[in-house]
Amino acid sequence: MKAVAVLSLLVLAVNGDLYMHNPRGSNNRLDEAGRERNNGNRMFDSQNNNRGGYNVGGLYYYTDSMLQIEWTNQHSCGNPNNHCELIIQYMCGDLVRDGSVTSTIPENPSNCYNYNCNTDMRFGMHENFDYYLNCKLRARNQGLFTADQNLNRDTARSTRQNPQGTRRGYECPEERDYYPYWHPSPWVDIAIMTNDATRCPYYQAESQNVKSRFYCQVPNQLLLDNILSNKPYIPITQEECEALVYPEGAANGTKGVWTEAKAHGVAAPDCREAHFSRDNHLGNGLNGFPNVYNWTIPDDFTHERCALRMRYNISTGEYDGFDGSINAELNAENRNQPTKLDLSQRFGLTPEEAEERGYVFEGNPQVEIFTGDNSNGNTFQLQLAINTAQYGRTFQDRSHTFAIRKRPAELVNQTIHNLNVRGKRGNIVQVYPAVEYDFVPNTLIMQPEEYVHMQWTGSNTNPRNNDGQGLAGTDRSNVVLIAEQVYPEGSDAYHSPYTKNGHWGSNYPMRLSDSTFLGLGREDLINLAINRPNQFRGELSELDDAGTYFDAKPLKVTETGHYHYMCTRNNNFSNRSQKGRIICSNEVQLYKAIGWTGGTITSENSEVVFEQGTLNQLYDIKLEEWETDQAENEIRDIGGTAEIPGEMYLSKFIVLYPTESFTANDTTFRLMIKVSDDASNTEVYHSFPETFATWTKMDYSMEGGKVHLDVSQGGAYIVRGHKSIGAIVGIVVASVVVVLLVVGIVAFFVLNPDKWTGLKSALTPSNKV
Repeated sequence: MKAVAVLSLLVLAVNGDLYMHNPRGSNNRLDEAGRERNNGNRMFDSQNNNRGGYNVGGLYYYTDSMLQIEWTNQHSCGNPNNHCELIIQYMCGDLVRDGSVTSTIPENPSNCYNYNCNTDMRFGMHENFDYYLNCKLRARNQGLFTADQNLNRDTARSTRQNPQGTRRGYECPEERDYYPYWHPSPWVDIAIMTNDATRCPYYQAESQNVKSRFYCQVPNQLLLDNILSNKPYIPITQEECEALVYPEGAANGTKGVWTEAKAHGVAAPDCREAHFSRDNHLGNGLNGFPNVYNWTIPDDFTHERCALRMRYNISTGEYDGFDGSINAELNAENRNQPTKLDLSQRFGLTPEEAEERGYVFEGNPQVEIFTGDNSNGNTFQLQLAINTAQYGRTFQDRSHTFAIRKRPAELVNQTIHNLNVRGKRGNIVQVYPAVEYDFVPNTLIMQPEEYVHMQWTGSNTNPRNNDGQGLAGTDRSNVVLIAEQVYPEGSDAYHSPYTKNGHWGSNYPMRLSDSTFLGLGREDLINLAINRPNQFRGELSELDDAGTYFDAKPLKVTETGHYHYMCTRNNNFSNRSQKGRIICSNEVQLYKAIGWTGGTITSENSEVVFEQGTLNQLYDIKLEEWETDQAENEIRDIGGTAEIPGEMYLSKFIVLYPTESFTANDTTFRLMIKVSDDASNTEVYHSFPETFATWTKMDYSMEGGKVHLDVSQGGAYIVRGHKSIGAIVGIVVASVVVVLLVVGIVAFFVLNPDKWTGLKSALTPSNKV
């Protein structure tokens, strides 16, 4: 069979785990009371620590709402220490489910109800049986670099990382390990975050979102007849597929049909650089917060059974796994020999020296690190712990099932922010590599008249000796406004000009009768405090009799302010504090991570456009719009004294962060600002919001009621204008003419009093009938 040439993620890697925290990643766990998961092969191959994962999920999200996806990855991403890709996908289907048992779904249909494992709801399932059966009998890609691993099958169920073809649910190992995959997959791409964004055009063009796949179609009965065979049966090239006749020599033998599987028919995935994370550090990103991706739920698709999948492809720098020359021709002849991969240049050796001294790519190589006279056998070797199945490795986590639902009529065209709870019961050591309780997002920024959808779930089967308040083994959460500040702490300038409600440094809740929280009514505040109506009454001081699941429904926020809230139950020293913040302001505040691939931030009054290549690294771009009063307060508060030229404000203040020049190679990005049209002599000025010390006049063009600027830096931009001179001159001239006319009329009648008498008589009404 011909080798298939594929530019794939030959991500070939070290140990490193990946855990999703929002939505809750399962790591193959399902409502288990032990710290270790029961079955790492239940539904998929995670390659993760057995203690990871959360017991339950089961939330729902409205279409076109914003969901913050949060995770931790063990080894670095977004830095030059390795090659890294983070791939987020989702799938939906009528039979997608978490199941009710922790055993792996059977391969033999006779072990399932009605001899149909697809419909046996006891077992968790994402990919279905037909998908796995096709994978099991489909020839593997013979063009892939498998190093010195001894793959014991020639089908797609055996890969360099899974040479024995171990089955995990109905996942296809080859599809799991390589992206973009060359065969049809049920997973829809959401986003790809990479160390090298120049790969993004390729990833986006090759995504099954936009590009169809082809496969060799054979009758299902033939697959079932050969289910026990380990020989490749289904070809992966068109030539071999169309040449296939089965059974060989039989009358009217069935031929393979090279068949197109249509693209998913959705937009290409978002693709950009990954945010920075540290090596060997399963924790937060650069700024002390978890790395996240904000996913806008599809607005034209609904389903009650969906799952989210995140893969972490990582490789070390021993060689470039993305080099197309790294292929099957470099594989070892057998497991006891080194691969043909040449590492000599990396170590400053000739190929012969590298081979002689053990600087080769193989399992557990023995290297001679000292040079000298070895004629008397005076050699000294060190053995390296290298497993080529792990030099280039894929980790993954998948969420519990969730629903995507159509908005009710009253929420159409409204902005909805999802607010959830991450973490589980226990202190940081007991829950690791999961995390302790927190709200996601921890700080939510929104505007009045927008909606917040508070929703969370918990479990009754955490390890009973894990630290925490309330009934042992249980998760519960609630939301109550925190009490006001008691002791001096920090400055309140950050909150200006908005009210500060509650204080993060406090650990007591505010009395409900004294609370003003987002403009919500009293009933809503009670529901958030005691999880009503999702509770069974009874003992609620620590929410023991509240239900594990709570849904506040989307609530409209009507009052501005900074609101600091807490969970009253999870507030002891062992669990730290579970607190969050919602900032509701009239000003527009938009955030977007933009890098080499470019991107756009759009609001009602402004737009920022970065073309591909404008930036050479990832930046967290922030766009704010200030009203005149806010801007003048900001300038005054920081001591800015410079006057802005011009007489009239013709736009809002547009403030863009970072404020310094940050484009690549002196390139520019486009900034467009909406202006009013009641002035002439329009001028655009720029200043730095750190000081507002000077205002610099900018060049611009005008098009469609907007000024267009090509700039290379952030900062504050404002459009100013002058009152129209022509209009002023016209008014003055008209006034002079009127005055002269009045003076002339008066002078005429003074000089001709008889004329005035006649005019007066003519204008006097007659009393005659």
